[in-house]
Amino acid sequence: MSECIFCQIIEGKIPSNKVYEDDYVYAFRDIHPVAPEHVLVIPKKHITSLTHLEENDEILAGKILLGIKKIAKQLGLDEKGFRVVNNIGEEGGQTVFHIHFHIIGGRQLTWPPG
Repeated sequence: MSECIFCQIIEGKIPSNKVYEDDYVYAFRDIHPVAPEHVLVIPKKHITSLTHLEENDEILAGKILLGIKKIAKQLGLDEKGFRVVNNIGEEGGQTVFHIHFHIIGGRQLTWPPG
């Protein structure tokens, strides 16, 4: 999907600060971080949101979660903890309609977020 900003990042048409990449997943630093560590994890396959995952995406979904685990360890977040956020749809706060997960950490996080 050439109009999708995340697809353009994956294709190298838009620069990003890459943190991790494998055959299924691409991860890069958020340009508006809310914590010292704020990374976006996206599948290389365009999927609009979590509600658009299909049965044949189960391997991809697992690769995303394992990628999040690897990235958290790489960033040194696995010991003290971190938050994983996935916004779904307009009312859920999703602004880019390509499924993505935020890894947020590097400081004490509160609930509700703020």
